[in-house]
Amino acid sequence: MASVDGPIVLAGHSYGGSVLSEAADGADQVRALVYIASFLLEVGESTAELAGKYPGGELGPALNPVPFSTGAASGTDLYIRQDMFRAVFAADVPAATTELMAATQRPITASALDDRAEKAAWTSIPSWTLITTQDLNIPAESMRFMAARANSTTVEIDASHAVAVSRPDAVADLIRQAARETSREAVGARSTE
Repeated sequence: MASVDGPIVLAGHSYGGSVLSEAADGADQVRALVYIASFLLEVGESTAELAGKYPGGELGPALNPVPFSTGAASGTDLYIRQDMFRAVFAADVPAATTELMAATQRPITASALDDRAEKAAWTSIPSWTLITTQDLNIPAESMRFMAARANSTTVEIDASHAVAVSRPDAVADLIRQAARETSREAVGARSTE
């Protein structure tokens, strides 16, 4: 972020919300946070904890754990089983696309889901949340809970977790809305000084 000259709107999908909440904390140039079918962790919470807070998530049974070792470190990568990928991750995406997505997916390490948040940028930076009502990875009720406590501007859409693929227009619209609204606030603040 330090390499960007000017105001920033940070957007994150899924676990990316957990990451951007940490990264944006204290970053003065970040004007808005946009959570796309994502996690908005409070300090002390883990992604895994919030993923299971409300019923409706089907990702857990679809995960294929693969141990890894890099010499100095070891752990477990989590992949979505290819035979379950479309159903639990991208049900509204064409089958040919989800086959490619399943085959080329990047895993997440199990420990990342258990890490507890140390920062929550949404407590001081305005946020927008895209809630995907057909999401089987993060139940919509969980997203509503997180967005409400963050006082996040929300948009709900009938889409799967792979909303950036199935409905890129809705994702782009929400990011543009956050940029417009925070740029208006900045202009208004300058004009009153």
